[in-house]
Amino acid sequence: MIDRLQKLLKSQESCRWLFYGDSITHGACHTFGKRDFSGHFREHIIWELKRQHDLVLNSAFSGYTLRDLLREFDARAAFFQPHAVFVMVGTNDCVKYPREEFRENLQKLLDKFRQIGCCMVLQTPPPLITPLDPRRGENLQAYPEIIREFAGEFSLDLIDHWRAWEKLPQQERYYLMSDPVHPNEIGHLKIAQDIFRYLECFSPEYPTCRMQWGPGIEGE
Repeated sequence: MIDRLQKLLKSQESCRWLFYGDSITHGACHTFGKRDFSGHFREHIIWELKRQHDLVLNSAFSGYTLRDLLREFDARAAFFQPHAVFVMVGTNDCVKYPREEFRENLQKLLDKFRQIGCCMVLQTPPPLITPLDPRRGENLQAYPEIIREFAGEFSLDLIDHWRAWEKLPQQERYYLMSDPVHPNEIGHLKIAQDIFRYLECFSPEYPTCRMQWGPGIEGE
């Protein structure tokens, strides 16, 4: 689990870090020309941590589900031979496919990454502004729970953004969102900083960690 990620961060060899998922990971449009969370990760890992030989890649795309990620696996994932992949899914699956298929497809994706020797890190999406998206509504809540159970069953690293955001006051959560589903550029900064904390490489000495993600609030 985290030990393998720590080993990659301390390795003298170059590492390839892949971000794979839907529009939240893609980061297009809703970040308004600013960095998405994979961009902050790239800045932190390659520049601030001085891992200049690493590559940080984002092959996510808006609207994708696990079906799409499986279909596009060879071109958008295996092609890059990543050492670690951060996967965030569920927001689109919850309105298209049943929970049983979601669970089965997670298993298929894990098997594919294991076959290429890649460490898969699961991420739950941040929660919706539920009243403003009745199409997804309460249905999405079941999918982060599937992700948590799956991560526990297979001893996978899990970064639980859903639970982290649920702890915030409602008005702060609104501040982090572009619309009922997508984080804005500030929300992406919070996601990035929570990834840094999980990897135990967060430190106020780095600009990406000093940046504020709330109105007058330092990310904690």
